[in-house]
Amino acid sequence: MEFKQIYAEVLKPHIEGLEISQIQNLVEKPKKSEMGDLAFPCFQLAKQFRKAPQQIALELSEKISHPWFAKVEAVGPYVNVFLDSVAISTPVLKEIIQQGADYGANQDGNGRNVPFDLSSPNIAKPFSMGHLRSTVIGNSVANLADKNGYQSVRINYIGDWGTQFGKLIVAYKRWGNEAAISKNPIPELLKLYVRFHEEAETDPALEEEGRKAFKSLEDGDVEAVALWTKFRAESLKEFQRIYDLMGMKFDSFNGEAFYNDKMEPVIEMLEEKGLLEESQGAQVVQLDEYQYPPALIRKSDGATLYVTRDLASAFYRKNTYDFAKSLYVVGNEQSLHFAQLKAVLKKAGHDWADDMAHISFGMMLQNGKKMSTRKGRVILLEEVLQEAIDLAERLIEEKNPALENKQEVARQVGIGAVIFQDLKNYRTNDIEFSLEAMLNFDGETGPYLQYTHARCRSLLRKAGSVDLEATEQVNDPESWPILQLLADFPQIVRLAWKEYDPSKIARFALDLARAFNQYYAHVRILSEGKEQNARLQLVYSTATVLHEALRLLGMEAPEEM
Repeated sequence: MEFKQIYAEVLKPHIEGLEISQIQNLVEKPKKSEMGDLAFPCFQLAKQFRKAPQQIALELSEKISHPWFAKVEAVGPYVNVFLDSVAISTPVLKEIIQQGADYGANQDGNGRNVPFDLSSPNIAKPFSMGHLRSTVIGNSVANLADKNGYQSVRINYIGDWGTQFGKLIVAYKRWGNEAAISKNPIPELLKLYVRFHEEAETDPALEEEGRKAFKSLEDGDVEAVALWTKFRAESLKEFQRIYDLMGMKFDSFNGEAFYNDKMEPVIEMLEEKGLLEESQGAQVVQLDEYQYPPALIRKSDGATLYVTRDLASAFYRKNTYDFAKSLYVVGNEQSLHFAQLKAVLKKAGHDWADDMAHISFGMMLQNGKKMSTRKGRVILLEEVLQEAIDLAERLIEEKNPALENKQEVARQVGIGAVIFQDLKNYRTNDIEFSLEAMLNFDGETGPYLQYTHARCRSLLRKAGSVDLEATEQVNDPESWPILQLLADFPQIVRLAWKEYDPSKIARFALDLARAFNQYYAHVRILSEGKEQNARLQLVYSTATVLHEALRLLGMEAPEEM
């Protein structure tokens, strides 16, 4: 029900030289509702018509009509349209009722694969708040890919390789306590990692020792591999518990180590194409034509780097999934890395690199500073999630102690609060970590949306039944903001995917919840009159779309709260 497109189709016969898509792009929403629902500016037509825009607007307003247009009027250089809310209510509600959870979906992607590189915590370190953003943004954008007809492939590209594991092996051998590590693996390994960096500040030789230990790991040293395997297994157990709590699922846990035996063919390919150059003993690909610094492919000691592994993973994903797009949900600070990655592939003649995109996001800050594991400045995600769940449970006990499945609803609400607090922000903005804001269940919050959904469901239960087959028209003027939003949902779904921006869904959900609560406050829905069924269809449609918006964000929608 894309009203801008309908308006553009009505205008097209009277405007030569512009395609429907061009006209649609010019259509605006007036700043004030009393000026109408849609506006078409005539400035661009002045040259073609050889008339003033005001005159063109007046002539167009007298020529156009549509069953859904209640009024058309010229206001200066604009042709303003007032939509007929009563006429529109029937097709909008009918479409949502018929399609249910599929409302807003499209087949733009034709089922093509889109691998997502997301979450990607580092093994042997706790799952911190710093990894929340990649996890929830990536999960939501993957949901949007599916909704737009693509097949998402969620790859948790675990950070299980690199120099930091050489450092951890050195720390473990020097200061590790086997009994303490077996009892409480991740916190104890974190202590060792932090201690390594503290000691390295006064003993620079430790850094070199760490690099050598990682080279031994790359070369398959038995002791190093055994320790690494142990660290990885313990970490994955910890991560899975948190993912289960959040309801997150992945198609692959192939981390950096998976590509250890796949890098040599990539290096050979670069060599064959004459792209590898030696620089201070290391091997690099020069990227002067892109105005980037050289991409370091192999260090002077033969060790590989992130870009080497990401090149191998890019080829693997292309060969395995023949992707339509390959998306990397990684922080803003890695923008140069992904620019270099694509540039190396392009320089090597692989134009499918154009289908790769970096979905960047801002940092989670603590007191204005980036969270840092090596400095011990870290907030554990699991602790925040548990605090949110505990708070939700306390509120349920206060306000609705008879609620069934209290613990499950508390989990849904607590997790939803944390997810929404992130996703309501535009992803490239930095976010200051605030437990207080995250656990505030009033205002622009996840629990507010979930409560609105539960309110809709409660109304439907109280009504006893609603005839979803009947053709109804909603006559309440207060229903118009809701109907407009419901009709806009498919367009919002497309736009949020196009811009990889879950905040568009979050903001839409807030607008819909606010509009519905206004309606609830001013209209007696359970009136038992002839209007009741039409109003209940509106409630049912609101609940359906709100439930789907929450699902796209990675949140659950309790039936009762």
